[in-house]
Amino acid sequence: MPVPWLLLSLALGRSPMVLPLERRVGPQDATHCSPGLSCHLWDDDILCLPGDVMPALGPVLVPTHLQTELVLRCRKETNCDLCVRVAVHLAVHGHWEEPEDEKKFGGAADPGLEKPRNASLQAQVVLSFQAYPTARCVLLEVQVPAALMQFGQSVGSVVYDCFEAALGSEVQIWSYTQPRYEKKLNLTQQLPDCRGLEVRNSIRSCWALPWLDVSADGDNARLVLNVSEEQHFSLFLYWKQVQGPPKPWWQKNLTGPQIITLNHTDLVPCLCIQVWPLEPDSFRTNICPFREDPRAHRNLWRTARLRLLTLQSWRLEALCPLPAEAALCWQAPGGDPCQPLVPPLSWENITVNKALEFPLLEGHPNLCVQVNSWEKLQLQECLWADSLGPLNDDVLLLETRGPQDNRSLCALEPSGCTSLPSKASTMAARLGEYLLQDLQSGQCLQLWNDDLGALWACPMDKYTHKRWALVWLACLLFAAALSLFLLLRKDHAKGWLRLLKQDVRKGATPRGRAALLLYSADDSSFEHLVGALASALCQLPLRVAVDLWSRRELSAQGPVAWFHAQRRQTLQEGGMVVLLFSPGAVSLCSEWLQDGVSAPQWLQDGVSAPQWLQDGVSAPGAQGPHDAFRASLSCVLPDFLQGRASGRYVAACFDRLLRPDAVPALFRTVPVFSLPSQLPDFLGVLQRPSAPRPWRLRERAEQVSRALQPALESYFHPPGTPGRDAGWDLGRGTGLE
Repeated sequence: MPVPWLLLSLALGRSPMVLPLERRVGPQDATHCSPGLSCHLWDDDILCLPGDVMPALGPVLVPTHLQTELVLRCRKETNCDLCVRVAVHLAVHGHWEEPEDEKKFGGAADPGLEKPRNASLQAQVVLSFQAYPTARCVLLEVQVPAALMQFGQSVGSVVYDCFEAALGSEVQIWSYTQPRYEKKLNLTQQLPDCRGLEVRNSIRSCWALPWLDVSADGDNARLVLNVSEEQHFSLFLYWKQVQGPPKPWWQKNLTGPQIITLNHTDLVPCLCIQVWPLEPDSFRTNICPFREDPRAHRNLWRTARLRLLTLQSWRLEALCPLPAEAALCWQAPGGDPCQPLVPPLSWENITVNKALEFPLLEGHPNLCVQVNSWEKLQLQECLWADSLGPLNDDVLLLETRGPQDNRSLCALEPSGCTSLPSKASTMAARLGEYLLQDLQSGQCLQLWNDDLGALWACPMDKYTHKRWALVWLACLLFAAALSLFLLLRKDHAKGWLRLLKQDVRKGATPRGRAALLLYSADDSSFEHLVGALASALCQLPLRVAVDLWSRRELSAQGPVAWFHAQRRQTLQEGGMVVLLFSPGAVSLCSEWLQDGVSAPQWLQDGVSAPQWLQDGVSAPGAQGPHDAFRASLSCVLPDFLQGRASGRYVAACFDRLLRPDAVPALFRTVPVFSLPSQLPDFLGVLQRPSAPRPWRLRERAEQVSRALQPALESYFHPPGTPGRDAGWDLGRGTGLE
């Protein structure tokens, strides 16, 4: 779909428009006002202290409207600066209050009170200017004669000449009186740059400005810098931030006319371009042409990521500021939509790249974060699933607390929140009494607590197991009755029993095959990638064990003891041990194999193993209580060196991170797969001997690949860096270096 370049052209504005500007000679500020009014400008600037709004005890003069005009303040014919002229329109608000005795008795007013009513009205009007990096406040004294005082109507205006500001800057203007009787008037004036000035030669900083234009190149954007071949200038691409300095992306000094192509996938709303001549005190032109481009907004959300920092804190990582809000939701197994927990929790506004917290007491794999922008769901991720394991078969109980210690409970289900106890036909209603007993006995995990309520996660697996046990018992009774019936009919007994045996074998649903996943914890990003792979494999008929989900047991038992127990259990159940290789894992194996030797020297010499290996402790130099991969080498290597690895082990690595031929030769005696490109073959080996049909295997491979994709993109393209496949072309057919 082509980029909507009409919006892009609107963002850039017309190419240089004619903007006639009045010339004003002299460096001094001045003021003048409408006929009949008198005004005076204080010589010095004042402090910008607006104060609080005060009630008026009579008619007062207040500003009602601001109007600006751009002029040139020239010291010489070719030495001018851009200046903002401000006109403040004034009106009279309020009335004289009648004396109490005149209201009661209708008599004539005191003649002494007529004098102030016929007197002129005075006011001190403040003009405040802010344009980074300068700020000023000036004071204008205005006097209105009694003849012009029309209550509630405009009496004229006072004009201030003028406030100097930099080209391309944004000027904030406020106006109010001292003392202040009304809210401050505010106006924002965006100043043009050198491209929009008819008198470009009158401003010294515009003399050598490179000419910059943005156009379409298919789906991509083309930057055209039309300058002479002798002109030297600098080009700077950056991501503009609301607060703080911009995030730099790329900068280079160039010469002569240039054409630069930006890949459409790199366009985001805050991508801005700055260009300036390589001369002293030269003016820098800034444009942000993609702020209103819909594709740029889609790219921004595509690269945004949610990252869990601690148990309770997380952040939204993105290149540009985003108007967004987030809330927690509960994701039940089975593919049902994630149910927002609003209420009792509420939507929270998000500040990009800033740590945020939810008031949680405990994390849970079924808790997910939803991010909305303009009432549309943009991101959803279960942040705790990678560290706490796959989704649990738990039910969420919502406790609502009222006055006088009244409380009510309901169970969150896809159809809504079912009150407990209830006579409804849902599963939570049928198990309501058991869930309430579990809650009272402390078997439920409290996730959130407040004065108005609480959230509890109660396990459901034991009840679902009981239901399946009853189903299996009924099946066994039926099988026994059928066997008895067949035995009574001896002529057909053998054939029926053979068919029954085949049907049972064909229709049985055994537990998923066990898989032990071993890896080297190179960094937190790789651990996140491994957690995503383990979670994706758990969605298949596989039972995955990984040290990420067993931190407590690993710390208590020690890496070697934990690995030996897991390996023994996995192999006894006919499972597979998966060696997930990374650059760090290859380095560790190389150290053990003595810089590439096919076997340790003690095994080649035929002597007994080292004492630390016989005792089952970790290798010398093992690091960290959680480095199960380093500890596992003590018993993995003998299996490979003595030919016992076939059928027990399988090796894997990630595309673009490690090539299969980089895996040490000793470990290539078992199948080595590159993920996700070889996922079908990898899953086929893991699920043997009951591997599904090829079409079913391809479906499962696509399912795992989709689950892995966000983690792979986050690993290879972390937020804040451009895509590695970004398409750049610079100048006359060359690439951006």
